Formats: sequence, C-alpha cells, structure tokens
Amino acid sequence: QLQLVESGGGLVQPGGSLRLSCAVSGFTRSYYAIGWFRQAPGKEREGVSCISGSGRITNYADPVKGRFTISRDNAKNTVYLQMNSLKPEDTAVYYCAASQRPSGSFRTDDYNYWGQGTQVTVSS
Repeated sequence: QLQLVESGGGLVQPGGSLRLSCAVSGFTRSYYAIGWFRQAPGKEREGVSCISGSGRITNYADPVKGRFTISRDNAKNTVYLQMNSLKPEDTAVYYCAASQRPSGSFRTDDYNYWGQGTQVTVSS
C-alpha cells in the first residue's frame, strides 16, 4: 500500500508560479512512476505530467509543455510539479498518483494509488 499526499496548492495571479509536492509513503522500495492529473469543475480528470521511477523519463500534456516541470527526489520520496506562467485555465484540483507502469502514462486506469488532491486557483 502506498499513501500519497499533495501540498502546495493555492490562489495565484495569472502569470504566477506554484510548486506542488507529492509525498509518497508506504512500500516505496520499488520506485513507482508518478503522474500529476487535474480536474476542473464539470470536466473529466486529465493527465498533466508523469515521471518514471528513476526520474529519467518525463512526459507533459500539450497544454502545459514549456510551463510545467516535473521532478522527483527519491531520497525524500517526493515528487514535485513546478508550474510557471499559470493561466486561468490551469485552475483545477491537482492530484498525484502512483503507477507500476515503468514510465507512467496519462491514463487514470494505469494508476493504483491516488492522493486526495490540492486546489489550484489562477485568478486576478
């Protein structure tokens, strides 16, 4: 069993930055791929970014390419999502999730464990 806890969400103005953290605890000897997803009101949950267990492979959804950066510190069992140049359309609840697929994916069905989510609101 893994437990994931997100933090770092909040209210930010357009163009601003936030860094989300995903703290992973439990059986972490086998490093899981971690994905970040988001869900806006009335919309389906969508993949934002994912990172392999080693951290060598990263992927980004088109809407966030060039603005978001995913990274992980396996010594601290924490994955980060640095979000820059935020836009109002980035407003959503952001979730991190763990997958046993080596490189992760943007499919929610590939993820076995989920955090509770953290709200990100981009507004002036």
